[in-house]
Amino acid sequence: MMQRFLLYLLCCVAWILNASAQEPAFQVIPLGVKGGLDESNLSAYMVAAAGTTDYIAFDAGTLYAGIQQSVNNGLFPGRSVTTVLKQNIKGYCISHAHLDHLAGLIINSPDDTAKNIYGMDYCLDVLKSNYFTWKSWANFTDAGEKPLLNKYHYASLQEGKETPLAGTNMFVTAYSLSHGKPFESTAFLIRHADNYLLYLGDTGADTIEHAQNLSVLWKTVAPLVAAGKLKGIFIEVSYTNAQPLNKLFGHLTPALLTAELHTLAGYAGSVYMKHLNVVITHIKPAENAEAIIQKELSDANTTGVQYLFPEQGRVMFF
Repeated sequence: MMQRFLLYLLCCVAWILNASAQEPAFQVIPLGVKGGLDESNLSAYMVAAAGTTDYIAFDAGTLYAGIQQSVNNGLFPGRSVTTVLKQNIKGYCISHAHLDHLAGLIINSPDDTAKNIYGMDYCLDVLKSNYFTWKSWANFTDAGEKPLLNKYHYASLQEGKETPLAGTNMFVTAYSLSHGKPFESTAFLIRHADNYLLYLGDTGADTIEHAQNLSVLWKTVAPLVAAGKLKGIFIEVSYTNAQPLNKLFGHLTPALLTAELHTLAGYAGSVYMKHLNVVITHIKPAENAEAIIQKELSDANTTGVQYLFPEQGRVMFF
């Protein structure tokens, strides 16, 4: 019995050391990380396979200001903001149609180049009927209100079906999330070769939403966690634990995220959660909220995950 335990322990240590020694599979440039108020720093993350410059923007609340910060930080030597927008961003995956997740896409559309907008139908339908219309802006897409300017193509994603991301060597699979019933959001499972990232748009906890969306998602990615193939999870924590549960509006707190990660650990195995990268997004800019959220997450971190807090224009490797 003791020999089996020691063998199990050695296997776990070897898995952790192997995972930490691997070369990065993805590079991520946060263009916007906050959950509101400051329109120059709203949810948007450029993701590329490591070693390439072919990015997909996951959400697009802020584009220009985030690219400018990235250029200022030396991430695109010799390139202007407009060049990065036109040439390095190959497409957009939009989780849901709230303005803080797509305003940058709309505002920058006149200066952009032809590319795909990927999303679930419940998201794309709102873009067609509310945003890319001639009454509210101009229709730079190939569907909806005429005349069509045919710059962007709506690429509908089907739940659970992997889709290639044009112009890159990455693929994406979409899963529905509950964002304050009856409203929906999306999780994107990104694959490059045999490596994965998971990006979640805004989401409520299953217990609050009276749903199973996150449970289904955790079951889906649990084998990837156990195999060391899931390199990181991007997930929101909008409020501190002081936020009343009836005023979450489809968002998470540290306590609710901790509970969800324990659910994932139950499916994947607790040992494989150690040092899993969990990137905290969409913090609402209330006074001292980020410091409080960091402490509340740290104090309750019994799963051993590695919490990361992204900064606008600062590259991250996974």
